[in-house]
Amino acid sequence: MALAAPALRRYLLLLAQEHLEFRLPEITSLLSLCGGQFSGEQEIRVNSPFWILNIPSEEMARGLMKRTVCAKSIFELWGHGKSAGELYASLKNYPTDKMLPYLQSDSTYKVHIHTFNKTLTQAQKIKKIDALEFLPFKGKVNLKNPEHIFWILEDYGMNPNDVPEDPIHLYFGRWIADGQRELIESYSVKKRHFIGNTSMDACLSFIMANHGRVKPNDIVYDPFVGTGGLLISSAHFGAYVCGTDIDYNTIHGLGKASRKNQKWRGPDENIRANLRQYGLEKYYLDALVADFSRPVWRKGMLFDAIITDPPYGIREAPRRMGSQKETVKSVERSSENHFFVSSSYHLSDIFFDLLKFGAEYLVMGGRLVYWLPIYRPEYTEEIIPRHPCLKLISNCEQLLSSHTSRRLITMEKVKEFKDQDENSYLLDGQYMPYRGHNSFREKYFSGVTKRIAKEEKDNQK
Repeated sequence: MALAAPALRRYLLLLAQEHLEFRLPEITSLLSLCGGQFSGEQEIRVNSPFWILNIPSEEMARGLMKRTVCAKSIFELWGHGKSAGELYASLKNYPTDKMLPYLQSDSTYKVHIHTFNKTLTQAQKIKKIDALEFLPFKGKVNLKNPEHIFWILEDYGMNPNDVPEDPIHLYFGRWIADGQRELIESYSVKKRHFIGNTSMDACLSFIMANHGRVKPNDIVYDPFVGTGGLLISSAHFGAYVCGTDIDYNTIHGLGKASRKNQKWRGPDENIRANLRQYGLEKYYLDALVADFSRPVWRKGMLFDAIITDPPYGIREAPRRMGSQKETVKSVERSSENHFFVSSSYHLSDIFFDLLKFGAEYLVMGGRLVYWLPIYRPEYTEEIIPRHPCLKLISNCEQLLSSHTSRRLITMEKVKEFKDQDENSYLLDGQYMPYRGHNSFREKYFSGVTKRIAKEEKDNQK
């Protein structure tokens, strides 16, 4: 006889109002990492800060909040409605046996009010709290250190220029846990020892690790590691991290500094020192000087996740090793008399090399998470690179300008790599559409030039 599935419980998720497109993939990925799956009670309003989710257990809800940087808090939902009357009716229908463990006479509690898109006076807040006197609270109020915290949450819509008199939706629930929003400040790039021109924002770094479902004891690889910012977020979640980069100076922390008023990098400016700064050095495997177009790894499924931000020619030029027989773009000299011949590395080649590498070296179920630059007037979903071994999980846009953006692409390995998959991208028509975006850098800067010219023209009027 099959065991019955655990009953789903209703929870209210309070989300941060930034990186809106990234929130649903992050929550979905983290729920699957905790052993559950995304199940909304109602159609999710993507831009709303309030989502009602069905989650099997409070333990899973807490597990979700130990990872998310997109959500602020989660609550066991006791009632909700589109008016105060509907909320009170919903609360009266909530099973008393589920309330009582948190309302005992020997317990302490407080009620907190949160409003979205409106500010209430203290008198208005007290009036709303007093209106809940029908609930069977038996404990004592303790505002400083209560055992249980209850929240009234009111939604006044998304338009700050048209705020209604009454909320459009009201919720009441028991606070369960907060998310990891403090990581954004504690891991801020502004406080980091070693940074470069393209060091990733801390919030986005943690979102990428969560989209990649990074977990303790995973091995995570960044093939364009730079200053190692993406390694830090994965190491924070207990993964062992490594990377490669073609730039000898960056890997070894040598050369000119990226910070203003600092000419040269100091002895503590390197990838290892970055992880040491956060107490994560034990998770650092190594970083190698290597050309990604010529993999140095032994064959096999080595990595649980590949998380990276490839160069796309705006602040860092995409390069690979050349030879004297090739059309040489430049010959560069690194510290300690290291020489290499550098040739151009087209964007289309970078991303299809990346997919082919992920298909071959990821474990089954492992994820590839990377940024894809887009010239928005020419964007269609058909130009997202594909591979038969990889399933597209999510595609989220971050605007760079009115005409350019980058998309965070998350893919999961669903099929074992075979020799016939080596050049599969050449067969399915995906390669040619994306080749047109090899000129992304020129299109990006042409837009910048046009904007500057327009601003100068406007200023002359």
